[in-house]
Amino acid sequence: MSDWNALSDEEFRAEVRRFVEAEYPAHLRNPPHRLHWREGEEWFRILQRKGWVAPGWPVELGGMGLDASKQIILIEEYERHGVARLPDHGVIMLGPLLIRFGTAEQRARFLPKILAGEHIWCQGYSEPGAGSDLAALRTEAVREGDHYIVNGQKIWTTLATDANWIFCLVRTDKSAKKQDGISFLLIDMATPGVTVRPIINLGLHDEFCEVFFDNVRVPAENLVGEVNKGWSMAKALLGFERIFLGSPRQSAYALSRLKSLAERMGVFDEPEFQDRYIRLRCDLADHKALYESFVAILRRGESLGPDVSMLKLHQSDLFQRITELMLEIGGENAGLLQPMEGNRDLHPAGLFIEARPTTIYGGSSEIQRGILAKNVLELPG
Repeated sequence: MSDWNALSDEEFRAEVRRFVEAEYPAHLRNPPHRLHWREGEEWFRILQRKGWVAPGWPVELGGMGLDASKQIILIEEYERHGVARLPDHGVIMLGPLLIRFGTAEQRARFLPKILAGEHIWCQGYSEPGAGSDLAALRTEAVREGDHYIVNGQKIWTTLATDANWIFCLVRTDKSAKKQDGISFLLIDMATPGVTVRPIINLGLHDEFCEVFFDNVRVPAENLVGEVNKGWSMAKALLGFERIFLGSPRQSAYALSRLKSLAERMGVFDEPEFQDRYIRLRCDLADHKALYESFVAILRRGESLGPDVSMLKLHQSDLFQRITELMLEIGGENAGLLQPMEGNRDLHPAGLFIEARPTTIYGGSSEIQRGILAKNVLELPG
């Protein structure tokens, strides 16, 4: 179809639901951890054949051309069905940035390879001393003729072992105010001097990595936008990411698993459990209403304000509280690294571990509170 936006929201939702129920691989529903590229490539190829790899990109560049409202519906239906998130930094982050800030040559070079699954991208933002305070990053890129020489380290780089390219925020002017001396650089991970080391998390998975740069030579043509203006470009991507991270999906799924676990453990009808469970249900209902209020802003074509930080803050806290109760009632099952026998969807320890970093990634809860205090409540610094 050339114009998905011509469908009503109800018609589009029905189309998405038919598609995922008919085509999504059953063995990939609600995976217990973030999928590597090789694990999720089967679904990527299905999306590729459908032409649905890049929902938000313009049609003329290979995307679906969906407006914000339709993109939200797509996300909601994927979440409802338990569709796994693929290594999608190229589609969700780099693609829109190149479309908005890149040159025609950069778009022609990189966008088709993202759609083809030839370039798998990761995001080089956080550093050991610059996580929540990202503007304090120290990875340096020094211009030398037609190249930048990059030295430094990135950390918590999601699925860097799967990626063959990385987009990085690098410091190109040490003397400028820290937000003003940052540039946006695209780096081929096969370049000599790039080293990737996986970080094994509490669930014994290797989703996160360290990436080291030792005199890495990067062509100057791989700079996106103006030199020293990378910070403003990176901020332009954050609104939709905060909607995504604030989705009720994780908490809604965890609450359904909590109910199943309580029934299996024989505690669901106990008054004490019921009191805590109902409180969590009410909190989830509140969060869904909050989420819908921000979705409505996008559907009207308006920009999100700093108050969107409430979404991520509330969602991560709720997800953690639900999984903490799962651990309390799980008994001996709470220590298992694998799902409970007889039900692959019941994995108390796995969900508990998955909830731990949510208050850190995508901007820590402390940072979100600071944004709200300064920009919404107008409290003094």
